[in-house]
Amino acid sequence: MLGWLRERRRNKIREEPFPGEWLEILEKNVPHYASLSPDEQAKLRGDLRIFIVEKYWEGCAGLALTDEILVTVSAQACLLSLHLDNDYYPDVRSLFIYPHGYLAEQRSVGPAGVVTEGRIHRLGEAWSTGPVVLSWDDARDGSLNPRDGRNVVFHEFAHQLDMADRRSDGMPRLPDDEAYRRWIDVVTAEYEALVRRSAAGRASVLDEYGVESYAEFFAVATEAFFERPLPLRARHQRLYELLRDYYQQDPAARMGMGC
Repeated sequence: MLGWLRERRRNKIREEPFPGEWLEILEKNVPHYASLSPDEQAKLRGDLRIFIVEKYWEGCAGLALTDEILVTVSAQACLLSLHLDNDYYPDVRSLFIYPHGYLAEQRSVGPAGVVTEGRIHRLGEAWSTGPVVLSWDDARDGSLNPRDGRNVVFHEFAHQLDMADRRSDGMPRLPDDEAYRRWIDVVTAEYEALVRRSAAGRASVLDEYGVESYAEFFAVATEAFFERPLPLRARHQRLYELLRDYYQQDPAARMGMGC
């Protein structure tokens, strides 16, 4: 009964006219929107409206939330899940938006058991079954520069897709055992290659931050997949095809059609 009521409420939201000012924000701030098919654009508009309504939003450090913030962030998050059976990131209940990069507490344990605590500068963070925290300046800039390979919203929501099974291991939910075997084979090889290139100081389509862990590798690979699809496909064909099959999107083909 609760599921039926929720879907009825969502359908009502989808059927309402999309605000003209929101469409202007989409077209101005989210260049990826123009590359989508008309059906995909319509789905993204509906998805982002539901995402906005169902999440708790809070501006931090004096930031006043605006429609521009809500639409720009939501559109990027929902672009990742456009063709996934994701149910609007159900574990993400809250989003906290800072005006700029912010300081966050960090605690780490060294190999000798030495505990280090301090504050580090962050652009965003994602918590399992918890909030997503973002810098608005960086969320906007990442969206407005869709080909630089850096997008903090894609990065943090890739982490959320990864953690949907309560594990942060760089492997999202997949349909069957064969898909898991393929994922392990491709990602292990690509991760180890990135580690070698990084150690040798050789440039890569993939951000070197991906060597931190398999979880970070999946997040930076997602950024490259959506933002630098042509070079990723050319230099890392197996990885590109893996992500294409997972996300059920083909950004390189969109660019090849002149989008």
